[in-house]
Amino acid sequence: IAPLRPRRRPLPRPRLWPKPNKLTSKAKTSGEAGGLVGLPAYAFWQALRIKTMNYRIIFHTTGKVLLAEAGLLALPLLVSVLYHERCAWAVLASMAAAAVIGGLLTLLARPRRHTFFNREGYIIVALAWVLLSAVGALPFWFSREIPSYADAFFETVSGFTTTGASILTDVEAMSRGLLFWRSFTHWVGGMGVLVFITMLSGSSDRSMNILKAEMPGPVVGKLTPRTRDTARVLYLLYFLITAVLVGMLLLGGMPLFDSLVHAFGTVGTGGFGIKADSIASYSPYIQGVITVFMILCGVNFNLYYLLLLRQWRSVLRSDELWTYLGLVVVATGVITLDLRGVYGGLDTCLRQAAFQVGSVITTTGYATADFNVWPGLSRAILFALMFIGGCAGSTAGGLKVSRAMILLRTIRREINRLVHPRRVTAVRCDGKALGSEVQRGVSIYFALYCLCILVAFLCLSGEPFTLETNLSAVVSCFNNVGPGLGTVGPAGSYADYSVLSKLLLSMAMLMGRLEIYPMLVALSPSVWRKD
Repeated sequence: IAPLRPRRRPLPRPRLWPKPNKLTSKAKTSGEAGGLVGLPAYAFWQALRIKTMNYRIIFHTTGKVLLAEAGLLALPLLVSVLYHERCAWAVLASMAAAAVIGGLLTLLARPRRHTFFNREGYIIVALAWVLLSAVGALPFWFSREIPSYADAFFETVSGFTTTGASILTDVEAMSRGLLFWRSFTHWVGGMGVLVFITMLSGSSDRSMNILKAEMPGPVVGKLTPRTRDTARVLYLLYFLITAVLVGMLLLGGMPLFDSLVHAFGTVGTGGFGIKADSIASYSPYIQGVITVFMILCGVNFNLYYLLLLRQWRSVLRSDELWTYLGLVVVATGVITLDLRGVYGGLDTCLRQAAFQVGSVITTTGYATADFNVWPGLSRAILFALMFIGGCAGSTAGGLKVSRAMILLRTIRREINRLVHPRRVTAVRCDGKALGSEVQRGVSIYFALYCLCILVAFLCLSGEPFTLETNLSAVVSCFNNVGPGLGTVGPAGSYADYSVLSKLLLSMAMLMGRLEIYPMLVALSPSVWRKD
């Protein structure tokens, strides 16, 4: 019989992090030296707990967006009632649908934890914009003023993304309530509906992940320490510019309804008009006012905030601002000289050139002339401006002037490095050296930008249109410009494209407005996995 051996107790497992106790809990709120020892380990333990995607916060925030859209539909409903139009019931039914869907998502998906990260932020932005457009198309479809839902969805996506591409062939036959909603989508989507939700809600500073995913530009910074206050500052400037523009249009003799609609399209850089000739039938004063405000709304809104703080040097030091204004002046001057044989006087040439240049570079899409019949040099300049777009942090679309500047300066540095391999040079912007992450991000975005345009153009090549029409349609939709060349020019529309092509162009508009990454993240199957 073997002798009895004493029973050994199992060795305790080594803890990778301490169990949360009063010491670590106290360290979260106070800065005592004793509690700081366990704080990093406790933070690591919390990070392991939050390793799965927060699906509830995604659908809960999307429900809030639909509830906000239901409230915004009250304005076109009021316009329909004031003008005694039959489309009021269609707007009311759309309000009810948005309220029901948004209420169910908000109530059934109450978040257990309000923490979310970049992954959830990108998915929230992509899903919210798609549902916002899908529900926003219901008034056009319910009223049968746009019989096809695919056409209504295309028109609504074009409105929210501030593109201005239209499938309507007789826009003047549409009711005023739906014309108001059609242009109001420009104003809502110009600054971003998620920014509006951030301003109204008392969300934590994690909402910066949403702001970064929705606001255009290579770098998104906060004007104030809190994200909610930043959103409020941006919308305050947005309201102020819109109110000033409405007042100046009223001084020019434009009716109140027309002033509101065109102010929405100008400040939001959208371009939906209410007349068949867009802005051509209005006076030269109104055309000049809209020209100036289109160019102003293509500027980074952060600079206006710095002007209110009287930080003149920071504004004047902006390389992007001077490059943007230089492009506008040079393009306007060259096109003015090129149009001497088309229009009579030099003042008319200057007015037409300045309006079209301001409309295209800010991706607004208004027109006072059909530039399809202009000389080849003028059309080529306008086509090139479609790619560049406005400044980062504005309501304009396109590649953005800041990205174009960084790309050109990076190329210049690489050329200098070939000649002088030992010289250390940095890419500078606004007098500051840019980090390698910003340069890498701009380069990768430009590669994705070109790839997406190429793929969309190849998919659209099956349509029975010319190469010029299909290419300009893709470039115009992806850069949120609106009118293109050929059949989709200022005097044409996108009505002749097939349903699949309209859905493809709608996806191009969404990817261009959200700057590719949110849509790619939402379409990636690996992102939706639990861990």
